[in-house]
Amino acid sequence: MLAIERRNEILGKLQVERRVVVSELSQFYGVSEETIRRDLEKLVNDGFAIKSYGGAVINENANIDLPFNIRKNRNVVGKQRIAELVRKMVGDGESIMLDASSTAVYIAKALKEKKNLTVITNSIEIVIELLDMPEWTVLSTGGVSREGSFALVGPQTDKMLRSYHVDKAFISCKGFDLDAGVTDSDELHANNKKTMLESAREQILAIDASKFDQIAFTAVGSLADLTTVVTDEEPEQKWIQAFETAGITCVYPQV
Repeated sequence: MLAIERRNEILGKLQVERRVVVSELSQFYGVSEETIRRDLEKLVNDGFAIKSYGGAVINENANIDLPFNIRKNRNVVGKQRIAELVRKMVGDGESIMLDASSTAVYIAKALKEKKNLTVITNSIEIVIELLDMPEWTVLSTGGVSREGSFALVGPQTDKMLRSYHVDKAFISCKGFDLDAGVTDSDELHANNKKTMLESAREQILAIDASKFDQIAFTAVGSLADLTTVVTDEEPEQKWIQAFETAGITCVYPQV
């Protein structure tokens, strides 16, 4: 196994277990403890982990932008719940925009039973996922490729997005706060998400419950910029009240 593959697996374990131990990883991978310490040092230097006695713990900072393959495998059940709710919101023949979030990949998978959709996205992963949908129109935005995110970003991406008007835009984010609004860890991603919202008749935020009451580095928009929030759990009452005041429809699984 290559060192980068091992580090990605360790990062995946951190996401699930929140803490890893050097001695246990050494035995699991069949390498020396010194090798594991170097792996953890790299994860710490990249901002993904924090050193602890005998190992490391996950860095919970909302501004940490995890590799796409790690994010895609986090809270899979929650993302599938969100995708199923979104599936019921999209009709045959509609035009939509999907951002480059891992949640949007699950949405794209769930929508594949729909007919004649037009999908505009800056996600390379989604374009690949939809290659087997010949009856759909799938448009890639172009832009600069961003390492580790499978995304196309930047001014060229915004220019393309502004040239279309769609029925619905679906975005995700790193943080959602009553005062700070919708926030993300990366300015280029945030700008592209903002443009998607501006180019759609309906503006839909699709996020799991962990994003509520979090604030990331840069603003995407406020509650006033949204028409709908789709999430995997019923939000706290303060959020329900805020959505009612703002005229936002909140969609979540009904028990």
